[in-house]
Amino acid sequence: MHLWVGLGNPGAKYAGNRHNIGFMALDRIAADHGFGPWRSKFQGQVSEGRFGSDRVVLLKPETFMNLSGQSVRAAADFYKCATDEITVFHDELDLALGKCRLKQGGGHAGHNGLRSIHQHFGPEYARVRLGIDHPGHKDRVVAHVLGDFAKAEGDTLDDLLRGISDGAPALAAGDGAKFLNAVALRVSPPRASTGTAKPATAPAPTTTQMPNTKEATPARSPFERLKDHFKK
Repeated sequence: MHLWVGLGNPGAKYAGNRHNIGFMALDRIAADHGFGPWRSKFQGQVSEGRFGSDRVVLLKPETFMNLSGQSVRAAADFYKCATDEITVFHDELDLALGKCRLKQGGGHAGHNGLRSIHQHFGPEYARVRLGIDHPGHKDRVVAHVLGDFAKAEGDTLDDLLRGISDGAPALAAGDGAKFLNAVALRVSPPRASTGTAKPATAPAPTTTQMPNTKEATPARSPFERLKDHFKK
């Protein structure tokens, strides 16, 4: 089975924050694929479903970001999940909005939710890194991640979440490349060709010269005309 964890902070105050994009991703997956209703469990919200034979448990910890690991630990213990069966969906400052990357293991890069999970499991779990852009200076990071997505970012965010949902069955099946391709097709769909075929060059008109069936009669001299007169 799989335990997919979306990181965020609970409550309406934080619902539209960039930091809550992990919650948003799981909400979209649950809604699009007919998962069960969200239930309060493991200090969080849980929804269960399947992609074919792959059972997936979605978890949104409600411990606030800094203590996310407590909720994940309780769910993993209940379902007897190994660390390599856990995938965490989280915001990523170092990626532009609309970008999505997969990562197995590694550091937490200062992300407090990942830091808390590290404390309970170590680093060897999978991550789905969801770009939220960087504000440009470290002093603006807190306000940026705890700020809502701008209205102008709405279409890109929606495309990203739809792509994640499209690719969810592939992710559950272990096909990371297919998952990322599904996201890319939503965020950056192939453009229809705008080129126009060159019109066929019309052949240069050919002038057909009709043969002259009337031969020109050469001019006759007065003497020849006089000879003709005496022949009659």
